[in-house]
Amino acid sequence: MKKIITTIAATALLSSTAVFSAQQSPIVQADINAFQKHFNRSFPKLSLNNFSKGPYAMNEDKKSQFDAIMEFPPFEDHVEKGEKLWKTPFKNGKTYSSCFSGGDANIRANYPKWNTAKNKVVGLEGAIINCRIKNGEKKIGSGKGKLAWMGAYLTALAEGKTINVIVPRGNSKALAAYKEGKKFFYAKRGQLNLSCADCHVYNAGKRIRGNTLSPALGQTTHFPVWRGKWAKKKGDGFGTIQRRYGGCNKQVRAQPFKRQKDQYNNLEFFHTVMNNGMKISGVEYRE
Repeated sequence: MKKIITTIAATALLSSTAVFSAQQSPIVQADINAFQKHFNRSFPKLSLNNFSKGPYAMNEDKKSQFDAIMEFPPFEDHVEKGEKLWKTPFKNGKTYSSCFSGGDANIRANYPKWNTAKNKVVGLEGAIINCRIKNGEKKIGSGKGKLAWMGAYLTALAEGKTINVIVPRGNSKALAAYKEGKKFFYAKRGQLNLSCADCHVYNAGKRIRGNTLSPALGQTTHFPVWRGKWAKKKGDGFGTIQRRYGGCNKQVRAQPFKRQKDQYNNLEFFHTVMNNGMKISGVEYRE
């Protein structure tokens, strides 16, 4: 009986994997496989979903510190504020949920998305802003504050869901946007002449200025994220992934791009696709 159950489970897994990647561009699927294989080889002791914890998965002391902070998270009140904002009706009576399909708990794992009508990539935060405008409301800031709180609420709801961001098979414009994001990820920039990949692929796990460089695999599983560094500054500690991109650009002494524009949207598209198959880890703390 145990053998039969195991066989059925394995068959179901293979079947779900086939369905999971059926819509994905073959070129993109090959990139995903190579990207994840690199990290599996570099860190053979870590399972795929361990990478969501970044440096905390690589050091027992850091993991203990992380676990202690997560016992009493410093951000729960802001997640609750995000829930309240998300559920508060617009002046026309509709809510944010009216702009999204498939249920609130499934939203985070499928963004960013290729928007056929706009012929561009739209991230979740951009989609929330578009929803506001569509319903007669004003724009809100795109890197922190209310938008990040709502994003954090959706990330909390999506905990355990599998990331499944699709570059549609046969869609040349979507593939071009993905390739632009990939090009950005590997391009050197700034006075320090560093790329995203220099720090988070080739040197992941190494120490720099007292910190451990996090692996790119797993980085999109927990955004918006609450950072101690951001909390020390004016603000509540929450930030979107595109806020983080801007910070990284500044660290290599490059001019940041505007959030929710093609450069960062395409980068987020590539970056998240590389994390396909990983579980959303929920709202988390980072240094």
